[in-house]
Amino acid sequence: MIGDLKEAVKELANEREEVIDKLVQFSLTDMLLFWGTEKELIVRQEQVWGPLVAWANQTFNADFINTYGLDVPKENQNSAYRLKYFLEQLSDKELAAFYAAALTMRSVLLAAALVKGRINAKEAFDAAFLEELWQNESWGVDEEAAKRREEMREELQQIEDFLKND
Repeated sequence: MIGDLKEAVKELANEREEVIDKLVQFSLTDMLLFWGTEKELIVRQEQVWGPLVAWANQTFNADFINTYGLDVPKENQNSAYRLKYFLEQLSDKELAAFYAAALTMRSVLLAAALVKGRINAKEAFDAAFLEELWQNESWGVDEEAAKRREEMREELQQIEDFLKND
């Protein structure tokens, strides 16, 4: 994975604007903005996701808001443009790590928190898979999904290690 990230940094120079635009669009459907309906799950989302969304809003000077439905709040469109400015300020190394983390976690907001050191790889993993892990408590563990999550955990640790190394 580290080798892939080093290659991505080299390739990014030619596709930087396109990558940023994709990430901005991806932010509109960021999983941290679409909350569950089960009371116990919402409590966990408030504890884990709430502070991260607040951090992102402060960091980007944005106003991302969460929803309990499937409609994207119009306010998030304006916040996405503020995210673009944040992304444009990242180095190629940070942007490559950000892109990899966003794809792994299905969350641009979590990727930002990881890249900027607001959270570490373990915290990023726990937040990214909060709903799946909560479901496991109720319905048991799906071994195939658990294996996939372990691979994702390792990827996030590699991304964090990549960011720490010069």
